[in-house]
Amino acid sequence: MQGMDWSDLQVFLAIARAGQMGRAGAALGVDPTTTSRRLRRLEAALGETLFEQTREGQVLTEAGERLLAKVEAMAQAATAIREGGPASASGLLSGTLRISASEGFGSWFLAAHVPDFVRAHPALTLDLVANSGFLSLSKREADIAVMLSRPKAGPVIARKLSDYSLRLYAGQAYLDHAGAPHSPADLLKGHSLVGYIPDLLYAPELRYLDELQTGLAPALRSSSINAQHHLIAAGAGIGVLPCFMGDADPALVPVLPERRITRSFWLVTHKDTHQLARVRAGRDWILGVVQRHRGQLLPE
Repeated sequence: MQGMDWSDLQVFLAIARAGQMGRAGAALGVDPTTTSRRLRRLEAALGETLFEQTREGQVLTEAGERLLAKVEAMAQAATAIREGGPASASGLLSGTLRISASEGFGSWFLAAHVPDFVRAHPALTLDLVANSGFLSLSKREADIAVMLSRPKAGPVIARKLSDYSLRLYAGQAYLDHAGAPHSPADLLKGHSLVGYIPDLLYAPELRYLDELQTGLAPALRSSSINAQHHLIAAGAGIGVLPCFMGDADPALVPVLPERRITRSFWLVTHKDTHQLARVRAGRDWILGVVQRHRGQLLPE
């Protein structure tokens, strides 16, 4: 950082947090032309491009992400000196944190605890992408991903987050009509099964039924675990759900409750950005939520 103008670094930090040149200039009280000029001066001094121009605004390059980690640390240290105490990372967090998670974990488990994170970081924009599939950390589509397996390649850092349990559920109306199976083999005898569409599976870990009984195939299929949940709750059939979903719905009844399926969640970040303050905060939040509520993931 030797020889650089601190004011240029402040401009860089403002653009990184705001995501747009104009908003950054407004936050600093300078015009966009001055903001752009100072950014170009900083890029020239470093010999690197720090942002890519998109339709939405400025997006950090890999070089920009590396610089941001250093400048955020400098800003926290400056705040500590100014306020006479230790730097508060949570008070400085801004910009956007994008978390990619499986549909069930994101919408049923993680979303319930988002208000605590938002209250702790009111200036941070949180994107919770919970759908069928995962965004790519290697392509910088997300900052954090909660995945169903450890990535086999790519510039990422992965750690096991937790195991979780799944089992069969049905609505009481379905069981009243079709009867309750007493063994996995009974599922082959006239029961309607709910599950994934085989050729639209986005992860092999979502193949469940063969682990319960060879030859089981769903007749009611959806690529969405939330749609499967609604089908089961409506009395359309029997299906496998994560226990953190099925146990939370009083309309559902466990079927063959002694038969459990176990899968794992993995917490994944990019090597270039895992030390950014907002990424660390998001990672620590997810780890804390899982630690406090592990009983929902792995019920007794």
